[in-house]
Amino acid sequence: MPEFLDIQSKTTKVIRAAVDAALRRHGLRLGQDHLLAALWEQDGRAPGELAAATRVTTPAVTKVAARLAEAGLITRRRDEHDNRLVRFWLTDAGRALRVPIETERRLLEEKITENLTATERKHLMSALAKIHQSATDLLRDDPADDDPTDA
Repeated sequence: MPEFLDIQSKTTKVIRAAVDAALRRHGLRLGQDHLLAALWEQDGRAPGELAAATRVTTPAVTKVAARLAEAGLITRRRDEHDNRLVRFWLTDAGRALRVPIETERRLLEEKITENLTATERKHLMSALAKIHQSATDLLRDDPADDDPTDA
């Protein structure tokens, strides 16, 4: 396996495990924090809006939202102007998780990068942003995305 892909894969797995453990301390599962964060930014979003904001599919949003609703962190209500549209709203419990989750994520980031200098952190973030853009461009240019049988 190419060196970059190998270390990136191993790093992603261990970071995901650390984030998952941190979230579980607050009763959340991996990925649920992203949907909550999108609602903390703008409450009352529709599934499609949340999918775009979190870069996942609408069915994935619906699945995560169902779990969050079951946990009492969000509610779903029909749109006031378009009864066909459902919107997700934070409950008081969902709003109350914002500070602890953001604090947990910040502390985790600090622990993971504590052996880096400030300059190394800056370079890492810059390099990761470029890698993310290159990978995103690869997906955007993928001819498999143009497959007419997907429609």
